[in-house]
Amino acid sequence: MSNVQFKGLTIGVPKEIMKGEKRVAATPETVEKMVQNGAVVLVEKGAGSNSLMADSDYEKVGAKIVDKVEELFNQSDIILKVKEPVFNSEVGKHEVDMLKKGQVLITFLHPAAPKNHEMIKSLAKSGATSLTLDGIPRISRAQTMDALTSMSAVAGYKSVLLAANKLAKFVPMTGTAVGMIQPAKVVVIGTGVAGLQAVSTAKRLGAIVTAVDIRPDAIEHSKSLGAKVLDPGVPADVAIGKGGYAKSLPAEWIEKERENIKNLITDADIVVATALVPGKLAPVLITEEMVKNMRPGSVIMDVAIDQGGNCELSESGVIAEHYGITVDGTNNIPGMVASSSTWMFSKNVYNLIAAFIKDGKFVIDKEDEIIASTLVTMDGELLHSGAREAMGLQ
Repeated sequence: MSNVQFKGLTIGVPKEIMKGEKRVAATPETVEKMVQNGAVVLVEKGAGSNSLMADSDYEKVGAKIVDKVEELFNQSDIILKVKEPVFNSEVGKHEVDMLKKGQVLITFLHPAAPKNHEMIKSLAKSGATSLTLDGIPRISRAQTMDALTSMSAVAGYKSVLLAANKLAKFVPMTGTAVGMIQPAKVVVIGTGVAGLQAVSTAKRLGAIVTAVDIRPDAIEHSKSLGAKVLDPGVPADVAIGKGGYAKSLPAEWIEKERENIKNLITDADIVVATALVPGKLAPVLITEEMVKNMRPGSVIMDVAIDQGGNCELSESGVIAEHYGITVDGTNNIPGMVASSSTWMFSKNVYNLIAAFIKDGKFVIDKEDEIIASTLVTMDGELLHSGAREAMGLQ
């Protein structure tokens, strides 16, 4: 690749300011590639410190360390972030208000999630071009850009550890001098990448694991990891959408699925819920009634919370007790495993920009499948179909 591909571009990497976020959108390794390809890279002071990367590591590979975040936003053509823009209390400004017309923002925006609707509307008004990483399609040429898959693997692993910590009993079968303690029962709903990691982590911890998914392939993958499986009885033509992802189910099928998983949920010690539909609100599969009937001390980890959540009672960013059950809506679980997740994430982002930067410009080709499914705002318009649908704008 020639060293003029990024020539004339300034790429900005701000420090993540969302509460609990320890990741950063670029590592010294990916910054070095950008610089070698001709870009000027601005990194906000301390941006990598929570992922154990010092400012000096970035400077060594040619980045410029910037003290003032407003300056970084002002000078950059492309802004690389991990999480959606939020209010920056240090400078008294929302990150959206630091963006300018024509600037390109690449990050996880979760544009269909209700909590982000006002921010997405402001983002459209700013005139900035924004792409959301949760929209990367599952096609072979996009595999190395698929940050959602990378982060899902981290979320699945960590969610089981978080649940095990909250559980008031052993996870594995444990022999003691006074008798045998039975293993915990773990149910994983949705066995895409996050769910399969949750299944394998729970198995390693010695739990009895049951997996639920509406897609026959996903169920087979769970079986191969040693899980019991429950088929919720949704026909494949109703269940499977483009690229093998789950489709939004009609209301009557959601109701049937809830009915079929009800007994499994109420008998579980831990439920890890990861069921998502790309670009849409997550389906509500665990009702308040089910939670009420679970054993006190059980734990629900709602990994789908960034897209609204799979449990009727879960709240974004809140860990609460309902009817003696811990319902955990922790946002951004991958941010807790900052080193491994940043390593993967930064490579995904670099691969995305490298594919679409031509002669010093980020090319927005709406006919391209990757751009079409990730583009959220451009030229003052909200273009993302899932967000428009969720906001009632279709």
